[in-house]
Amino acid sequence: MVLQRFSWPYGGRSASFCGSFTGWRECPMGLVGAEFQVVFDLSPGVYQYRFLVDGVWRCDEAKPFVRDEYGLISNEVLVENNVQPVVQPEPSIRGTNVDEGIILTTMPPEPGVQIAVFRHVVSGILLSNTIYDVVPISSKLAVLDTQVPVKQAFKIMHDEGLALVPLWDDHQGTITGMLTASDFVLMLRKLQRNIRVIGNEELEMHPISAWKEAKLQFYGGPDGAAMQRRPLIHVKDSDNLVDVALTIIRNEISSVPIFKCMPDSSGMPFLNLATLQGILKFLCSKLQEQAEGCSLLHNQLLSIPIGTWSPHTGRSSSRQLRTLLLSSPLNTCLDFLLQDRVSSIPIVDDNGSLHDVYSLSDIMALAKNDVYARIELEQVTVQNALDVQYQVHGRRHCHTCLPTSTLLEVLEGLSVPGVRRLVVIEQSTRFVEGIISLRDIFTFLLG
Repeated sequence: MVLQRFSWPYGGRSASFCGSFTGWRECPMGLVGAEFQVVFDLSPGVYQYRFLVDGVWRCDEAKPFVRDEYGLISNEVLVENNVQPVVQPEPSIRGTNVDEGIILTTMPPEPGVQIAVFRHVVSGILLSNTIYDVVPISSKLAVLDTQVPVKQAFKIMHDEGLALVPLWDDHQGTITGMLTASDFVLMLRKLQRNIRVIGNEELEMHPISAWKEAKLQFYGGPDGAAMQRRPLIHVKDSDNLVDVALTIIRNEISSVPIFKCMPDSSGMPFLNLATLQGILKFLCSKLQEQAEGCSLLHNQLLSIPIGTWSPHTGRSSSRQLRTLLLSSPLNTCLDFLLQDRVSSIPIVDDNGSLHDVYSLSDIMALAKNDVYARIELEQVTVQNALDVQYQVHGRRHCHTCLPTSTLLEVLEGLSVPGVRRLVVIEQSTRFVEGIISLRDIFTFLLG
C-alpha cells in the first residue's frame, strides 16, 4: 500500500474529497496551512477523484484529468509502488568463486497494474494532443458531389482504392454524408432481387442523393425520416485524440470528417478524415519517446485481454469470431459483415488454415468493368469473389501475428497504412486463433 496525499490549494471556506477508491463517497478534508488536505493508503493503480469546494464540484486544472462517457471531468492519479530492493545472498555461478554480496531485485508489477499504468500513459498522450496534430501537412483527399451518378461514383471509389468517400452537397455548401462500401453492397442486393429502387439502366444517371433517399425508405423502417434528419457525425480540429477515437468507436464507423472550427462563425471548412490508424501511428511515435510506464508493450498477447478469439483457445470475447470456407456463399459473408458490424472475416481452406481475409471494401472489385451486372450474387462463392479481387489487384499479403507476439509488435503492425486488423494464427498450422482490429486496440487502451 502507498500513502497518497491529495490537496486543494486554491482556497475556499470548506472542502470535501471523493474518488473512485471511496465509492465516490465524500470525505472531509483538513486545512493544513493555506490548503485543504487528505491522505489515503492506496494500492498501486490509476484512480479518479474530485473536490467539493463550498458546495461546488471542482477539479484541479493543473493535474491530469479525464472525461467519462457522460462528459463529467475528474482528475486522475497514478499511484506507483516504489518497491524496495530485496537483499538476498548471491549464489555461486557455475562453481566460480565470487565474493559475498547482495543482489538488488524488484518484483514485477501485477498485470492489472501494468495495464492501468500503461492506459494512464496513453491517456496522457491522447488528451494532450488534438486531431489537428495528426492530420498530414499534405495529402490527397477525394470528395464526391451528391449529384454524381451512382455508377460513376462506385467506379471512382474502386479506381482510387477507396472504401468510403465524403459527399459534398452544393446547396448546403458543406459535407453532408459518406458513401461507403456498405452502400455498394446494399445497392447490389436491391438490384439483383428485382426490387424497384434503381435499375441497371438507370445507374448512368441516378445521383448519389437519390440512392441515399431510396436506401432510407427500404432500410430505415418507420424511423427513416428521423435518420434522414440526423446530423453528420464529425469532429473539430481542436478535439483531443481521446474524444475523436471514442467518436469513431461508439458510432461504429471507420473514419470521421474533421472540420476546422472558425472563430468568426463563417463556417466549418472540411479538412480531412480522422481514422484510428492515423491516431495509432501518432501514438506509437510518442510512446517511443518515453519508456516509463510502457512495460506492458513487451507482454505477449496471451497475457493481455484484447481482441476477438476462437472458442477453442479458451479465451472469452465480447464478439463472436467467425471464419468461412472458400466454398461459402458470398452472400453469407456479406450478411455476417453487415450484421456483426465488422470490417472483415478470415477465410480458411478445407484444413482450417488461413487462406485470406475478405473485407467489406473488397466488394468494390465488382465495380471494375461492371462485373456486378454480369453475375448472380446468390451464386457467387467467396472463392469467386477473391478471384475477381486477385485479377484486379493481384494476390495480396495477409497481415498476421502470433499469440506470442508482443503488444508492441501488434501496435506497430496496425500502424502501417492500409492495415486495419491482424489475424492471430498458430505458427505451424496457420489455424485462426483470433483477430486484433484497430477497434479492439482502442477499446482496450481507453477501457
